[in-house]
Amino acid sequence: MRVATFNILHGRSVTTGLVDEDDLRAAARELDADVVGLQEVDRSQPRSEGVDQTAVVADALGAAYWRFVPALLGTPGGAWTAADGDDGNGNTGPAYGVGLVSRFPVRQWHLRRFGPAPVGMPLMVPGTKGLTHVDDEPRVAVAAQVETETGPLTVVTAHLSFVPGWNVAQLRVLARWARTLPGPRVLLGDFNLPGALPRLITRWSQPARVPTYPSWRPRVQLDHVLLDGIAEPAVRDVASLGLTVSDHCALVVDLGV
Repeated sequence: MRVATFNILHGRSVTTGLVDEDDLRAAARELDADVVGLQEVDRSQPRSEGVDQTAVVADALGAAYWRFVPALLGTPGGAWTAADGDDGNGNTGPAYGVGLVSRFPVRQWHLRRFGPAPVGMPLMVPGTKGLTHVDDEPRVAVAAQVETETGPLTVVTAHLSFVPGWNVAQLRVLARWARTLPGPRVLLGDFNLPGALPRLITRWSQPARVPTYPSWRPRVQLDHVLLDGIAEPAVRDVASLGLTVSDHCALVVDLGV
């Protein structure tokens, strides 16, 4: 089975600066993952043609099981409120968050929310010059208990804070929470933490050590796949894929579990 994590930058091409649903579909088809965690995902946003991007990816992959979970309701960088409660799919207005898509049946969904860091940071923002001060946002993780051909597996995805230290604390909490769910487990996402730090923080296995950012010339790994209860020999292949959208590469791990 192929698991992947992909920060899609709301489907934006860093080459053209445009957001096109067909580009997102093409990227998903090239990814060809059985289970994929998505970050920086839009639903009903004018900037991304008003589509549900998680549903678009699921359709492109032929996946019957998917879930979008908003971190916030409204527009990032504009007017928004923190999402709370369940997955928020009952709210049809603009939202932004993470998604999880599975070709395998999903027995149960779970989610875990995190508050924003109290401070922001100057960051490089696609489409702008120089550094821009960015306030942190609420974060959310979604987990799926999937039934694979060889047995049950829990897959968790999240997009963690860019604020140093705050993201470390979030990852520690996330790993502890994931271990309350049935094993074996795969934890994947954009953790905004470089290199081997996620492995050192969680003590989970880290089969893929490849740069994923920026997509046009990857130099640092911010996107990770971590394993708990899955032996390293089960890993058949890893790859960092630069696709038609996003400033992140997709990170792919093929498992023979």
